Amino acid sequence: MPEVRITAEPRTEFGKGPARRERRAGRVPAVLYGHGTDPRHVSLPGHDVLLALRTANVLIRLEGLPGGSQLALPKAVQRNAIKGSVEHVDLIMVRRGEKVTVEIPVTVTGEVAPDGLLDQQLIQVAVEAEATNIPPGIEVDIEGMEIGTDVRAGDLALPSGVTLAVEPDVLVLHVIAAPTAEQIEAELGLPEAEAAEGAEAVPAAPAAPVPAEGAAPSADEPEQPPS
Repeated sequence: MPEVRITAEPRTEFGKGPARRERRAGRVPAVLYGHGTDPRHVSLPGHDVLLALRTANVLIRLEGLPGGSQLALPKAVQRNAIKGSVEHVDLIMVRRGEKVTVEIPVTVTGEVAPDGLLDQQLIQVAVEAEATNIPPGIEVDIEGMEIGTDVRAGDLALPSGVTLAVEPDVLVLHVIAAPTAEQIEAELGLPEAEAAEGAEAVPAAPAAPVPAEGAAPSADEPEQPPS
C-alpha cells in the first residue's frame, strides 16, 4: 500500500476551545501514540486527512515532527454526525516489517442462484499483516452459489503474508432461500385486494322508509301546519 504524506504540526493547547479553533482553521486535532512512548498531540490539515481516510487502513507518513517523519495508521476517527467532516483522529505508530492487526473489507462479485438470497454476515474481517503491506480488501466470488452454500473466514483467499485474526469457522456469508410472494405478503399484512373484498362484504344499513303521499305522519314526525 502506498504511503500518504501529511505535514503535521505539534499541538500545545488542549481542550474543547483550542480544538474548535483548530477545526475553524481547517485543521484536525490528532494524537499519535504507540511503541511505549508518550502520546504526541499534533495538528493536521483537514483536507489532506479527509482524502487520506477514503482508503481503508491508509498508511500515513507524518512529516515535520521533531525527530523526523513517522509512519502511522488510523486507529480511531471521530466525524461530525451532520457534516461528515473529520473532527479528531487517533494514530498508532508503526515500523516497516512490523505486524499489525487490522480489519479489511470483504466485497462480493457475481450473483447467487436465481432462487437464492445472499446473507452477508461480515463486511470486514480482522487479519494480521505487515504494517506497510496491508491488503485493501478481500473479494469473494458468489456467482451461481446455491441455497445452503456458506463461506467461512477459513475459506477466504488471503494474500501472501496475511493471516486470519479470527476463528476460521466464523461465518462470513451464506445463501438462503429467497422469500416467496406469499411470504412477503404475510409479513406486510393483509393484501389490499383482500381488505377491499372484506369491506364490500359488510352489509349496508337499510335506508329510512319514505312515507307515501297523503299518508299520516309517523309519531316521530311533526305534523305540518295547514297552509
